[in-house]
Amino acid sequence: MLNYKRFKGAALYSPGRARDNPLRRKRAQIGGRWGLILLFPAVFLGSCAFRSSAVAVLWTDRPEFALYAEYFNASQDTYKIETRYFESPSQKLTENGEVRPDIVAGSWLKSVSTRSLFRPLDGLFKKDRLSRDSFYQRLLDLGNIDGKQYLLPVSFNIPALIFARDRADQLSNPFTLTLEEIKALGRAFNVENGGGYSRMGFSPAWDDDFLFVTAVLFGAAFREALPLAWDNDALERALSYIESWISESNTGIGAEDDFTFKYFYDPPAKLAINGRILFFYMSSAGLFTLPQERRANLDFRWIAGEETIPISEDMVYLGIYRHTRAKRAAEAFMQWFFRADTQRLFLEAAKDRRLNETRFGIANGFSALQTVTEQIFPQFYPSLLGRMPPGSFLSPPNILPRSWTAMKERVILPYLHDRIRSEGRGDIRSLGRRLGDWNRLNRGL
Repeated sequence: MLNYKRFKGAALYSPGRARDNPLRRKRAQIGGRWGLILLFPAVFLGSCAFRSSAVAVLWTDRPEFALYAEYFNASQDTYKIETRYFESPSQKLTENGEVRPDIVAGSWLKSVSTRSLFRPLDGLFKKDRLSRDSFYQRLLDLGNIDGKQYLLPVSFNIPALIFARDRADQLSNPFTLTLEEIKALGRAFNVENGGGYSRMGFSPAWDDDFLFVTAVLFGAAFREALPLAWDNDALERALSYIESWISESNTGIGAEDDFTFKYFYDPPAKLAINGRILFFYMSSAGLFTLPQERRANLDFRWIAGEETIPISEDMVYLGIYRHTRAKRAAEAFMQWFFRADTQRLFLEAAKDRRLNETRFGIANGFSALQTVTEQIFPQFYPSLLGRMPPGSFLSPPNILPRSWTAMKERVILPYLHDRIRSEGRGDIRSLGRRLGDWNRLNRGL
C-alpha cells in the first residue's frame, strides 16, 4: 500500500508496472513499483535552460497528481508534466521566488491574493476541446471571475451520516437526511439506565465538523473578508438549535460527555455496527476510505437542507499560471485530464494499486465531471449506484481566504466546540475577537 510522503517543494515522480493497459508500455521503460520518489529540483527546475514550451511544471497539494502526470507523459511524446508538492500552493504562489509553476491544482485558489495569478481558460471550450456541460454547473461557475473562466473544478466532497445497514428501513428518504430527522431518530434510539445512557442515537457534539455543517445549513455564509465575514444572526440560530437539540434529546452536554467517555474507546463505525449508537458523521472521502470489511456493514445518507447539500470547502481546482512558459503543454494536459476515459483510467489505477484504500476517487473526492461521478464512480464504489443527488442540490461554499484551513481548525471549530459547552454567551471569547487575535499573529498566512 502506498505511503504518501510529503516532500515540501520537491519534484514528485512515479514510475510503475506495465501490464493490461497500453499506456503502461512506456512506463515499463522506467520500471519498478509506483511510488513517490524525491528528485533533485535542480534536475528539472534549477535552470531556465531546461524549461521549454514542451515541459510544464505542476504545483499541487494533492499527491495523486504525480500519478496523473505519469499517465499523461506515457500517453504521448509531445509534452511532459513535472509535479511538485506544496502544503499550500496558493500561499506559495504569492511568495517571492524565481521558480514559478505552469499549472496549479489545489484548494483556495480563488482568494483575492491568488485569483489574479491565473490566465483565462475560455479557449479550452472552443472547437469542442472541452464542454461546459460536462461539469457540475455550480462548481464550474465558482471558477468564473468577471465573466471569464480562470479555474476548472477537479473534485469535491459532501457530508454524510453513517449508520448500520440493518437500520436503513427506519429512514424516510433513500438519499438524504435532514437535521430534524437526525434529531428525531437519534432521540428515539436512546436508552437511559440508572441516570446514564447505555445507547445514544446521535450527538452534534461528537464531531466539530458536524457543528460547522449545521452552521452552513443555517446560512452562516463564511466568506473571505479582512480576514473573514459571516452572517452572525444565522450562526447564532445554528448554535441555539444545537444547544436545544443536546438538551432536549440527550439531557445535556454533561450526559453526552459521560456517554462519550464511557464508550468511545471504540471507533464510531464499530459502535454503530454493534448498536451502541445510531449515527456518526463523516465526509464522503472518509466514508469511502473506511476498510471494506467495515463499510460492508454500513449505509449512509447525505446531510441536506431543503434541496441543498453543502460541499466541503476544500474543493480542488485547476488553473494555468498567468506567466506560464509552457502554455501548450498545460492546455494539452488539462484537455486530456478532463476526459471521462482518462478519469476512468485513474480509478482503475487506484484500484489496481490499492490506493483507493487511503484516497477516494479523483484527487480524494468526487469528480467535477458529472458523468464520471454519476456513471463511472458506481462501478468502483457500488454503494453509490443511484445515490448521487441532482447537481442542483450541490451547494459550493463562498470564496474563502487562502488561510482558511488554519483559520477553521484553530479558530472556528474550537469556538463552536467551546460555545455549545458554555452556559452563557459571555462565558467565552467571541468568534470575532478570536479571529482578530489569530489574524494579528498570522498575518503572513
